[in-house]
Order: sequence, then structure tokens, then C-alpha cells
Amino acid sequence: MRIKYDNEADVLILILRDDPPVDAIEESRGVIVSYGEDGEPVSVEFMNASVRRLISSDEFSITPQTKGVAVT
Repeated sequence: MRIKYDNEADVLILILRDDPPVDAIEESRGVIVSYGEDGEPVSVEFMNASVRRLISSDEFSITPQTKGVAVT
């Protein structure tokens, strides 16, 4: 999984897989889920990420988890 943030557009993108999206559904309140050819999600976009307090310009941290164990 990769995470991207577009500062100009204020969009936080979680890229779940590198497969190209073939379909997307915009959920309520500015969340877009893109799906691959197999119908599984490939990315999730959050519009207005800083307004929603999903990201802050002075702080950004990620704690990935693998097999139920936190990796730091």
C-alpha cells in the first residue's frame, strides 16, 4: 500500500494495488473508491483531506500493520 497527498488539490490517496482502475464510485462527502477489473478496490481518495483533519501540514505519520503486529 502507498499513500499520496496532493497539497494543491488537498486530496489524500490510499493506493491499495497497482492495478489500473476501471470503475469508481463517489461515496457521500467526497470519498472516491476506485475498483480494478476484478471488482476489488485499488484506491481510496479523500477530498478536502486537511479540512477533514486527515492530514496536517506540520505532521504526518503512518503505522502500518503486518499480520496483526505493528511495524514502526
